[in-house]
Amino acid sequence: MLDKLYLNKELISLSKKTEEKIKPYINKIDDIVEFNSFKVLKAFIDNEICESDFSYTTGYGYNDIGRDKIEKVYSQIFKSEDALVRSQIISGTHAITIALFALLRPNDILLSITGKPYDTLDEVIGIKENGSSLKSYNINYEQIDLIDNDFNYKEIEKKLKSNFIKLIEIQRSKGYSTRKSISIEKTEKVIKFIKKISPNTIIMIDNCYCEFVTKKEPIEIGADLVVGSLIKNLGAGMVKNGGYICGESNLIKLCAERLNVPGEAKEVGPSLDANRSLLMGIFMAPKIVGEALKTSIFTSQILEDLKYDVEPKANEDRVDIVQNIIFNNEHTMIKYCEGIQQASPIDSNVIPIPSPMPGYKDKVIMAAGTFTQGSSIELSCDGPLRSPYIAYQQGALTYYYGKIAVLNAISKINKM
Repeated sequence: MLDKLYLNKELISLSKKTEEKIKPYINKIDDIVEFNSFKVLKAFIDNEICESDFSYTTGYGYNDIGRDKIEKVYSQIFKSEDALVRSQIISGTHAITIALFALLRPNDILLSITGKPYDTLDEVIGIKENGSSLKSYNINYEQIDLIDNDFNYKEIEKKLKSNFIKLIEIQRSKGYSTRKSISIEKTEKVIKFIKKISPNTIIMIDNCYCEFVTKKEPIEIGADLVVGSLIKNLGAGMVKNGGYICGESNLIKLCAERLNVPGEAKEVGPSLDANRSLLMGIFMAPKIVGEALKTSIFTSQILEDLKYDVEPKANEDRVDIVQNIIFNNEHTMIKYCEGIQQASPIDSNVIPIPSPMPGYKDKVIMAAGTFTQGSSIELSCDGPLRSPYIAYQQGALTYYYGKIAVLNAISKINKM
């Protein structure tokens, strides 16, 4: 399949022209990678990471020195008081769920100010009925939609002044929506606005897909808590599973008690031979995130030159590693995803078929020939089969592997 691709001289020529166009944007990414690499290396050195920290515990996980040092590394990188970094956290959705159930009590209000969160949180919140949801514990949910891809400050102020809002959730990445992802600058502005009106409201940032995309992280700009997955940016394709929660120490303790046991909190939880990969993942994350961003920029530019609608544009500042491709056609979207799968290292012989997925209303097509199931820092391309038929492409462990896959996907749709 791939050897036939390179016979397409027209596509190869377009690829070279694209790379010339995006050089200034690639250089900007390299600057961010260097900055974040220094930050990570300093955290390793300051916390004296050593080979013995690769050792692990089983059973209860008492006195797991490596695990505890990893959490100190995360705290330093994110500039938080404390961190919970565990392989027992299954996903970003799980990390969010832990935080919500840890911090909210009956009759409290959870407010999302970025519209409806990911579909996978519908049953967690109670938007879709579930006997284990927040709603079933009489925890109330409200939301405020964005206006022109920015926060609705008027409605936020109105909500904060009418009732005490215990926790505000901000989902920075777009998810399967048509809105733009939320920049760190917009996030900082709204946090300052909220804290001025209601200083005791907890602000939690869903940071999935956004880590190391810029030079700042949410705790630095005033957030109380930040959560995410380790099979996305911070795992760098090396972590098999896990999630993280960083923030104020009193909030992290509550989250740890929700994950583990009240009264034992962070003292338990065996690392089960995960310490080495967790450390390697966060160490390599700045570079791997940079590779994913370069792949997204290349994708955006070449597809826009081919007259496809893309978001963000190649010259726009990046907020996350997600690249939207708006096909406005179901068949073209499916063929593009097939092309990504065909150029994947794992399951290249598999044809992705739109199928029902837990937590989603529509059928979802998912191209992901990844070493770790669901690892979206590795190249993947997916989306729900609904108008306007947007494929959400993210990841790539190296720019060159990503570029090859994108060219293959373009070759696939050009043959239609």
